[in-house]
Amino acid sequence: MPAIAKLLTEKEQLLARLDSEPGENERVQIQALLAKIETALKLLGVQDSAAASADE
Repeated sequence: MPAIAKLLTEKEQLLARLDSEPGENERVQIQALLAKIETALKLLGVQDSAAASADE
């Protein structure tokens, strides 16, 4: 499933950018992109492993 792999890779890259303490505008843009990726992953039936771990 190349689409899922691409989304997960992009998510990892965006999370890494958030860790590098971006400016306010960039942080807002990154968070918006992450929200879109999360929505796409949910529509594809992929559970976030971090969210699944937190629920246990």
